[in-house]
Amino acid sequence: MTDTERRLAEAEERLALLEGRLARLEDEAAVTALILSYGPLVDSGQAEAVAALWTPDGVYDVDELLMTGRAEIEAMVRSGKHQRWIREGCAHVVGAPRVRVTGDEAVAVCYTLMIVRAPEAGEFTLRRATANHWRLRRGPHGWRVTVRSNRVLDGRPESPELLASGVGAAPERDA
Repeated sequence: MTDTERRLAEAEERLALLEGRLARLEDEAAVTALILSYGPLVDSGQAEAVAALWTPDGVYDVDELLMTGRAEIEAMVRSGKHQRWIREGCAHVVGAPRVRVTGDEAVAVCYTLMIVRAPEAGEFTLRRATANHWRLRRGPHGWRVTVRSNRVLDGRPESPELLASGVGAAPERDA
């Protein structure tokens, strides 16, 4: 192999590595954008757009409600309870997710805060602080959620376990 051929082979190898790194970063950015779109969509009552974040058979598992499929997710956004929160003032604040992409699958964890306004007092209060675990899959229309699990951060062990499982760690236990 000539010196020129060797340099060309090295350059092609570096280019392939850079393309792989760029593709991973683009995937992480796309997953992050999808997750961060949840709050504005749900707080503006965009039921179809919220449901479209999931695969057709996707699952949204909130400790107080299990929704399977887009129709059930849409129904949650259109429900009287949710529409009342929107009318009175609410914010689903989604923290920046920690995303791990492996091929066409991704796992992400983050926190969400649900802040609601008490109309009689005009003050905002924290209704929930939750641990979120997202499973996503890349398909013909981009990344979509297959399963999202939320658990209230109220001391129950499954809440920190959800977070730890998304960063590849086990939660430490008191001895």
